[in-house]
Amino acid sequence: MTAGKLPIVVLISGGGSNLQAIIDAASNDMPVAIRAVISNRADAYGLERAREANIETVVVDHTQFDSRQAFDTELARVIDRFGPGLVVLAGFMRILSDDFVHHYEGRMLNIHPSLLPKYKGTNTHARAIDAGDSEAGCSVHLVTTELDSGPVLHQARVPILPDDTPELLAARVLEQEHLIYPEAIRQFAITRLK
Repeated sequence: MTAGKLPIVVLISGGGSNLQAIIDAASNDMPVAIRAVISNRADAYGLERAREANIETVVVDHTQFDSRQAFDTELARVIDRFGPGLVVLAGFMRILSDDFVHHYEGRMLNIHPSLLPKYKGTNTHARAIDAGDSEAGCSVHLVTTELDSGPVLHQARVPILPDDTPELLAARVLEQEHLIYPEAIRQFAITRLK
């Protein structure tokens, strides 16, 4: 472990724009060492982002397992090889089993594109617009066994504009995700390292 830095493992399924924000923050002053980036998809562009930053990458392909439990067991085995103090879900598009969540209880974060507890699950931007909300946003939360229901550590708000589409709103919310996710990880790391 790098002295004075919390080891983390980041899980991804796609492009990895939040991963890039975390990599950038870690290369500046965030007190974390990214030990590995793990994806359930071999074609996830985020793996290339990790390789460019000289971070070890691993693919655990969920389609190669006959059950969610079998996949989660192997995923946990791979994660634990890196000894993380924190597991970061950054666009990891898998529902995790209760056993997996319990194994990392209190040390697994996720970011969700709504102002939790509003709009858990998917299609958050369309749901906020359809409801006539004046604002949307994103939330960093601890992962619990109930979907998108763990304690919220950080939020950012974004106004919903009269001509917003879900795509336009999503783009503005994503900009905020790139700011608050590294900050929430930084705060977690500082607290944990103390």
